[in-house]
Amino acid sequence: MATELLPNSKGLAVFSRAGEQPFFLPLQFRVPLPNWIALDSTPNIYHLIELKDTYDRYIVMIATEESMRILQVNLGAITAQMWEQRPELRERVGREWTKTHYQRHRQERTRRFLKDAVNVLDQLMSAGGYTHLILAGQSPMTSQVQKVLPSHLQKQLLDIVPASSGTRLSDVVQATLSSFVEAEEQESRTTVANLVHQLRTGGLAVVGTGPSYRALRQGRVDMLVLSKEYEPGPGWSCDNCGYIDVESARRDTCPACGAGAFRQFNIKEQMARTAAECDCPVEVVEQSDELIHLGGVGCLLSYRLPDEY
Repeated sequence: MATELLPNSKGLAVFSRAGEQPFFLPLQFRVPLPNWIALDSTPNIYHLIELKDTYDRYIVMIATEESMRILQVNLGAITAQMWEQRPELRERVGREWTKTHYQRHRQERTRRFLKDAVNVLDQLMSAGGYTHLILAGQSPMTSQVQKVLPSHLQKQLLDIVPASSGTRLSDVVQATLSSFVEAEEQESRTTVANLVHQLRTGGLAVVGTGPSYRALRQGRVDMLVLSKEYEPGPGWSCDNCGYIDVESARRDTCPACGAGAFRQFNIKEQMARTAAECDCPVEVVEQSDELIHLGGVGCLLSYRLPDEY
């Protein structure tokens, strides 16, 4: 931390292990993480999952008179950049062309330039699976870009942020983060509304610690929905047979095998880890009284078991 922390880092996660198989992994981010220390036999990854949900990937297109740039942003940092420079035509005025001829040619060049840039944008978003777009730049240019965006990109456009050709790329990204976080919070509210609708109509959803944990273990969860305030306390597993209890206090003996040796684990962390292992999306909800009332956790399912109907 004293010698290798980058000056623009706002969050740091370090995983460290000694012993016969030592392991050390430092991760730096341009967005903040909470202060947190955990000692466990497995890595605690919940805060990284929350970070990913809050600051997931999106695309920024910067449009100015001088250039067009397309940035891929992930976890608050630029991960890739593509741009096309507008050719300079002013030197031809007064020699080969009249001013009127030049203006018509420039308008046509601008139209083609914007169309080519939007085609690149469309291909990039499609290939990378991006679903969110933010425009930045000078108002006349962003207005022209917005007009030529196809309908499916119009639906993915979150905001338009003012920026000039002299604005630093890092400052542009910082300006877009609040728009993206706001859109993410709206998606969280939509997800909770869908979860509640599924419950009320007997659809594909379960809520509460026990049902959600079991559904995750069975591999039939399409999305895990967690309240940020959800704190279920510890769960217990039998060292002898592996029996797991997430709904009651620690027992003296295992109801499955009668053994008396139990291991404690963090339920919320284990849920996050199980979801990550099976590539199940996790939606972390900032504030939702409805979700808290339902136990703070729920799952949208791929299918239901007979006893859940």
